[in-house]
Amino acid sequence: MTFIVTHKYHSPCGILTIGDYNGKLCLCDWTEIPQRYIIQRISNSLSCKYTIGITPLISSVISQLDEYFEGKRISFNLPLLLIGTNFQHKVWNELMNIPYGTTTSYSQLAHKIGNPNASRAVANACHANAMSIIIPCHRVIGTNGELCGYAGGVSSKKHLLSLETIRLNS
Repeated sequence: MTFIVTHKYHSPCGILTIGDYNGKLCLCDWTEIPQRYIIQRISNSLSCKYTIGITPLISSVISQLDEYFEGKRISFNLPLLLIGTNFQHKVWNELMNIPYGTTTSYSQLAHKIGNPNASRAVANACHANAMSIIIPCHRVIGTNGELCGYAGGVSSKKHLLSLETIRLNS
């Protein structure tokens, strides 16, 4: 039986569950938010179970997240295992192109992936993102500028955007 090794990371804006599957990050998701289906989706897709532990990759993720929250890191250098549909992969890859400290809307993101009528599908792909912070869906906001729809909660989204804005302006 293959396992996903997990570890809880206590960030300044909530607890994240980090998951390592054979040396690749497959999970960095908010732990405290109810009804998150991502953990089950990943387990089913990989036909494996979860175990608690620490690996060299998890140590690297923790180090890079610490640097991010200290304002010393603006991007991540980690081997990722993305589990999702082709459309979700397209959205997640585009999310990684959103510059640190900036935002875009679901509509703008839909245009960037060549599907201008897919704003809701883009929002759903963001919701299915298993790599919170690493794949920065917190940088996606409503067309009206409102902070909406973040798996870690709107207060976490606000905290992350504030952290990045402060870092850029210092």
